[in-house]
Amino acid sequence: GSIGYAEMKVCLRALGFDPTKAELAELVRDHDRELSGRISRESFVEIATQFYLEQPPHEKLAKAFALFDDQGTGIITRRDLKRVCREMGEALSDDELQAMIDEFDADGDGQINMIDFKAVLNYSTSPF
Repeated sequence: GSIGYAEMKVCLRALGFDPTKAELAELVRDHDRELSGRISRESFVEIATQFYLEQPPHEKLAKAFALFDDQGTGIITRRDLKRVCREMGEALSDDELQAMIDEFDADGDGQINMIDFKAVLNYSTSPF
């Protein structure tokens, strides 16, 4: 499969990146091996990976946190964990989910905030 300029723009924005028109045009020129105005799936993966790797660590962390905190409240609740697990095909019980929160909830408020989240990811030694 392949995608064109407009599709690549939508995909990259959906992933949280905001490339300029000039950047997108250059990417298509650089990766359009067949001169069709489209790039291969493999090229898109390379491009998205490069965008991700070029992000500052705090932006990567914020995007990972936002995958759980879809309401933008600044906290991850048991309901948020349950939703993400369901989306990933994991069926964890409420007790298992609560145990996850209890393990990493440093301030004991029953929720995971950004500080707790950093600790979960072992942020200081993680490539995130």
